Amino acid sequence: MTKKEDPPLSQVPRAVRVASLLSEGEELSGDDQGDEDEDGHAYEDIPNGGWHSSSLSSSLPSSLLIPDLPLHPMDRLPVGPTPSPPVIKAGWLDKNPPQGSYIYQKRWVRLDTDHLRYFDSNKDAYSKRFVPVACISRVAAIGDQKFEVITNNRTFAFRAESDAERKEWMQALQQAVAEQRARARLSSAHPLGVQGSEPPDRAGSLELRGFKNRLYVAVVGDKVQLYKNLEEYHLGIGITFIDMSVGNVKEAADRRGFDLTTPYRIFSFLAESELEKEQWLEAMQRAIAEALSTWEVAERIWAMAPNRFCADCGAAQPDWASINLCVVICKGCAGEHRGLGAGISKVRSLKMDRKVWTETLIEALCAAVTTSDLAETQALLGCGAGVNCFSGDPEVPTPLALAEQAGQTLQMEFLRNNRTTEVPRLDSVRPPEKHYSVVLPTVSHSGFLYKTASAGKLLQDRRAREEFSRRWCVLSDGVLSYYENERAVTPNGEIRASEIVCLAVPTPNTHGFEHTFEVYTEGERLYLFGLESAELAREWVKCIAKAFVPPPAEDLLARDFERLGRLPYKAGLSLQRAQEGWFALLGSELHAVFPEGPCEEPLQLRKLQELSVQGDSENQVLVLVERRRTLYIQGERRLDFTGWLGAIQKAAASSGDTLSEQQLGDSDIPVIVYRCVDYITQCGLTSEGIYRKCGQTSKTQRLLESLRLDARSVRLKEGEQHVDDVSSALKRFLRDLPDGLFTRVQRLAWLEASEIEDEEKKVSRYRELLARLPPVNRATVKALISHLYCVQCFSDTNQMNTHNLAIVFGPTLFQTDGQDYKAGRVVEDLISHYVMVFSVDEEELRKQREEITAIVKMRVAGTASGTQHAGDFICTVYLEEKKAETEQHVKIPASMTAEELTLEILDRRNVGIREKDYWTCFEVNEREEAERPLHFAEKVLPILHGLGMDSYLVVKKHQSMEAMLLYLASHVGETKHGMMKFREDRSLLGLGLPSGGFHDRYFILNSSCLRLYKEVRSHRPEKEWPVRSLKIYLGVKKKLRPPTCWGFTVVHETEKHEKQQWYLCCETQMELREWFATFLFMQHDGLVWPSEPSRVSRAVPEVRLGSVSLIPLRGSENEMRRSVAAFTADPLSLLRNV
Repeated sequence: MTKKEDPPLSQVPRAVRVASLLSEGEELSGDDQGDEDEDGHAYEDIPNGGWHSSSLSSSLPSSLLIPDLPLHPMDRLPVGPTPSPPVIKAGWLDKNPPQGSYIYQKRWVRLDTDHLRYFDSNKDAYSKRFVPVACISRVAAIGDQKFEVITNNRTFAFRAESDAERKEWMQALQQAVAEQRARARLSSAHPLGVQGSEPPDRAGSLELRGFKNRLYVAVVGDKVQLYKNLEEYHLGIGITFIDMSVGNVKEAADRRGFDLTTPYRIFSFLAESELEKEQWLEAMQRAIAEALSTWEVAERIWAMAPNRFCADCGAAQPDWASINLCVVICKGCAGEHRGLGAGISKVRSLKMDRKVWTETLIEALCAAVTTSDLAETQALLGCGAGVNCFSGDPEVPTPLALAEQAGQTLQMEFLRNNRTTEVPRLDSVRPPEKHYSVVLPTVSHSGFLYKTASAGKLLQDRRAREEFSRRWCVLSDGVLSYYENERAVTPNGEIRASEIVCLAVPTPNTHGFEHTFEVYTEGERLYLFGLESAELAREWVKCIAKAFVPPPAEDLLARDFERLGRLPYKAGLSLQRAQEGWFALLGSELHAVFPEGPCEEPLQLRKLQELSVQGDSENQVLVLVERRRTLYIQGERRLDFTGWLGAIQKAAASSGDTLSEQQLGDSDIPVIVYRCVDYITQCGLTSEGIYRKCGQTSKTQRLLESLRLDARSVRLKEGEQHVDDVSSALKRFLRDLPDGLFTRVQRLAWLEASEIEDEEKKVSRYRELLARLPPVNRATVKALISHLYCVQCFSDTNQMNTHNLAIVFGPTLFQTDGQDYKAGRVVEDLISHYVMVFSVDEEELRKQREEITAIVKMRVAGTASGTQHAGDFICTVYLEEKKAETEQHVKIPASMTAEELTLEILDRRNVGIREKDYWTCFEVNEREEAERPLHFAEKVLPILHGLGMDSYLVVKKHQSMEAMLLYLASHVGETKHGMMKFREDRSLLGLGLPSGGFHDRYFILNSSCLRLYKEVRSHRPEKEWPVRSLKIYLGVKKKLRPPTCWGFTVVHETEKHEKQQWYLCCETQMELREWFATFLFMQHDGLVWPSEPSRVSRAVPEVRLGSVSLIPLRGSENEMRRSVAAFTADPLSLLRNV
């Protein structure tokens, strides 16, 4: 039997391997249906998954081991906390379905110490089936070259290529079963148990896209296991399991759906309810954390026998510890300890909190259970001794200083971990007097403060005055100490300035005292202080801030901040390492100081283009996107980060009813106005009676409330909101403005101007009054009148001419009862004289008309095809790769080109264009495993509407552009011809070659068409396509088994909007680049890259975020971005500069 070898993964081109996340339909609907009878489902292409680990290596003789096993795809990934079990044997076998069919299918079979699994090929990462070795009862030969693997309820039949190979497989399986049973006996486990000692974190039924029936899914440790049903779950025989060290989970568009993403495919699950979905997401996030953890610390601590069991409940292998109590505890008990608060028990994970586990701390945890070195100290602390009490010796005033002097490192570590601001002490014991010979440090500030007990979570409820205790507080030498009274010597507690991470000032009367402030520490504790005097409270806040803010950030103290502190952050594309910055929140501005210097530039939170929270509950990241900058603020400490998150979200929301207090866009237009106007422009220009008809009152009210709450997060979509509801919400918002759009001061002047008879003088007066309006009002008036000007352009359809619009908007904008005709006259004049009043130039007017025309054409096309589009054409675009932290949400106007979109994305991320950087926007089709670089002049909006569920846009460097330009510069003539491998897509064409494979064909490409000939000597082409109607995608999906790595997918759309598709393969990468360059050259009249320097270079003023320079995006003229015409004029010019 001959075996067809697949090319190694290293030889597969990057363009093909990048798009290896197969879509659900592609992955689950393969042509091979051989195992469908076996399980009732087409499990042929089920996701390929991870495996359980085992530290026991195989004891088989070397003769039975395969010396050079091909690397499994998962083996190429970094090893997680549970290393892959050793592979005993792997190879190709023929598998027979259990119904007795004589049809065998070739399967790649892999046996390790834990599982027997089989795959479609040796390149697959996830199995079609896995059988735990513990389930196998016996292995038996059944005929020539055949053998059976028998379990309690299933029999798996295989056929080898020879009797010798069958013998090797049977011996390997029998040996693995024997070893498994020996291990089961040693661990007192059931010999045929398959669930193992670890119970699932979550298990239940879920829908998986591509399957008719629900699958049973179990999250166990760092794996997600898929089973056909609950019965097979109990039996242990499953489909596959996924190693979460390479997984990521994210909510899907469906409210009950979520996606589990791996480098090999995306699993789209659907739960029964939103609550159940959240529970699944949490379970899988915990599995990811488990997978990314390390076992090194745990194994060292478990080396001591007493540490192998939970100190509280006795559970085996506890993976948590209380570092101040020096005990090891299990996950369940860790939750109880955490509920006690960090002042009593500081809980840390043995596997995840890597920074905490110093060598000394590990030794202390081991010594606590093996020696008596720490026993006396633990007893003293348990009885109420204070860690920071005075020792009686001025030279070594504290127990920690005594331990350091004596060189007792373990005692020092134990005392450090027990330093807390809530030191327990016996009231009956009088605190020792301090020696008068001690020189007291200079006091920075002192006085009485009212304090509540420290908390481990945010204060959601109002603290009554009775909950505050009067304390004498002293801020001295970097320590804030609070005493019972001014005569007490020993403090009740201390807060070190070096441990303060945030200082917050709530609004007056938030709690029982009128003025309060909050102090957050690294130990996840919150301290609330109060005073009646605003002046005294402000003085305390300034003094505490000076004590913990470094000199480079002292400029932040010049203002009355609402929140001040330090947070880890990442900016631009420097996402590998987080740095620590200082931030101050003042109203709707976030001021920042970064390590590089004291310079700062505030972020206008109400003008943010995006405010989102990414990551899981344990590792949250706040993403702030403003023009020319993107800032990632990390939640290293949950308590203060949660406070920052709430404060920033509140500051970024609308703070009042006036226009200037709303969330604003780049042009100072309120987002609420922009959202409504944009939606109606997209969906309601041709709606009859637009703005005259009223929407449903309840829907209008709900929509307006959500827009007022957070307009930035509202996405208006056709089918969910009616245009009349949106128009009514906009009118209601404008009518309810306290000062009105034209302001109360100027309202009468506007009305009087409408009575001027001379049109030129009237327009001049309007322009004069417009200049006097506040900036936000002026921008809003222009945006609204511009929109109404567009609406009246379609009056033949919507029946809303200038006069009708004026009747509706006059009373609305001037907040009258409709009796004064002058209000309508003003609006009618502004619409009629829109171009003159607002100084609209011809270019702006042309772009506006082009955009409206494109929108109307697209809606007509969408109506004809039965598709609907969202009102806001907002597209998610990724930078360099598809990851949550690289996504940007961009509004796509009809006039935007691919080059403008590319520059917009680079502009947001502060990416400078260096020499020989060919940044391009790509359309990526995951289903077809192909990508298409968009031409710089190509309009993005039509592409956006044509994107499928498996496609997205990404901006990245075009690695082949330089070679393509060189080829075009030296190429003679305007045609390209040669042999290529050709294959039609029969699923689309209904035609095709007899075998459905790739065949040699001769192609000729010229400026008008692409012709296909059967051979070089043929005179008549078999097929011919117009070159401008073709879309060329780089890459061919692996399922088609392309003969070479250098292929592209060609899509042709006929006049009847029918799509045809075929695949071409070249012999070399250079040949592929030449063909692709020629296609671009022919389709775009020779202009492959922008010829004008201004298209890729523009002057951008220097902008700084803190001290981080924001590099001008388009910089100086780039020599490598010359036009093709320049290359053609002097082909050697480029070579001279090399």
